[in-house]
Parts: sequence; structure tokens; C-alpha cells
Amino acid sequence: MTTVDLDRLAHGVLFPALGRPTPPVWVAERVRRGLGGFVVFGRDIVSREQLGRLTGELHGLREHVLLATDEEGGDVTRIESYGGTSVPGNYALGRLDDLDATRVAAEQIGLSLVAAGIDWDLAPAVDTAANPLSPNGVRTFGADRVAAHAAAWVEGLQSTGVSACAKHYPGHGLSGTDGHLATPTVDVHRDDLLGWYLDPFRSAIAAGVDSIMVSHDLVRQVDDVPATLSPVLLTDVLRGELGYDGVVITDALEM
Repeated sequence: MTTVDLDRLAHGVLFPALGRPTPPVWVAERVRRGLGGFVVFGRDIVSREQLGRLTGELHGLREHVLLATDEEGGDVTRIESYGGTSVPGNYALGRLDDLDATRVAAEQIGLSLVAAGIDWDLAPAVDTAANPLSPNGVRTFGADRVAAHAAAWVEGLQSTGVSACAKHYPGHGLSGTDGHLATPTVDVHRDDLLGWYLDPFRSAIAAGVDSIMVSHDLVRQVDDVPATLSPVLLTDVLRGELGYDGVVITDALEM
């Protein structure tokens, strides 16, 4: 394998943020060398028109440049104020417990992302909120029926042509730690992990989810390294036990 091939492959697995509302000067060269795409955050958006120009310019750099964002609904939204759609967040949908409503909410998000030029939604969060002190609780469907809502959300979003991303595998729900501040520790035995804790991810996979985001959770009873580095959780469990053969992406490395 040549240095050029290695460089292209290395760029292909990176998915950086932009950090500004116009394409930075380094973008075109990196895309030419194989960069797969970008994540668009709220700080990159100042108006509906500007967002359209930004995504148009980035898509114009090369065929198949992927643009992603975190549009979960509820409190986690990037484009609601810029031509997006206001929909309930996962916790509200879980309490309502109407799978059709969940499906429609995700579909509306998908339609707004299509209009904005976004290809890939880094959502839904399908962590099972087994710990009532979980800082991610409001972003989840709750502690019950999470698997059913995960599938409905994935189906609704992907019916619009936007890819979904079930997160944060293997799930923050047993942890009381905010992953933005420290490493969440999930105290679950492998038998329970496979027996019920991963059911939302099984359901999302069965629904045809295009991608899964892996967290930096430390599951000490399964492996002694974070999930993003764990051959047990990534290869043995996700690829092997769950049979997932789609795209896997890590959570932000700043976590």
C-alpha cells in the first residue's frame, strides 16, 4: 500500500467540524485527498439562507461529500431556528408512548434536514435511562419501550432519505456521569448487556439504521478500555452478537 493510499484512507475515516459559517481555506484540499465529510454545528449557522449556501458549497467540492448534524428534536437542535421544524424531544415522545407520533416527529426532522442540505442525522439517542440520575435522561425515550421508539424514529427519519445514527452505544443509561465532563462508567455484566441493555440497538439495527455512534463509555465488567477502543464491544458484541455490518462512528473525541 502506498503513502497516497494510506493518506486517502486516513482522511476517509475523519469527520471534522467546520467551526465557522463559511468553508475554511483548508477544506477543498482535504476533500480532494479523501476527507469523507463534515459535521455542522450550531456555531456554523447564522441564517437559513447561509446554511443553504454552506451545504451547497460543501457538496460541490466532490461527489458524495457527507454532511451531518445533531438534530434530535427537543432541546438538542441545530436548525430549528433556521428553517427547521420544532418537534418534541425523545423523553416527551417516550412519555406520550405513541409510536406513530415518534415516527412522524422523526420524519418531520428528516424533511427539514433535506431542505437544509444535510445527509446524515447523528440521532436518535437510544440509551435506556435505567439510572434516574443519568444526565442524558431527557434525550432518551426513558426506561421503558425504548427499543420500539428507537425503531419508529429510525424508520421515520430514513423514510425521507436522511441517514440515522443510533447512539450512544453501548448506552449511557446506567451511568450518572456526563460524558462531556468525564468518562461514563457503565456497571453491567455481559449477560445483562446482551440480555436487555442493548435491546434498543438491536431494534434500530432491525429497522435498518444506517449507522451507530459508539461512546467512550467504560464497561468494566466487559473490557478495561472505553467502548471506542474495545474489540470486545465493537467486534465481538456489535459486529458479532448483534450482527451489525453498517457504518460505525465514534462520539466526539473531545468527550
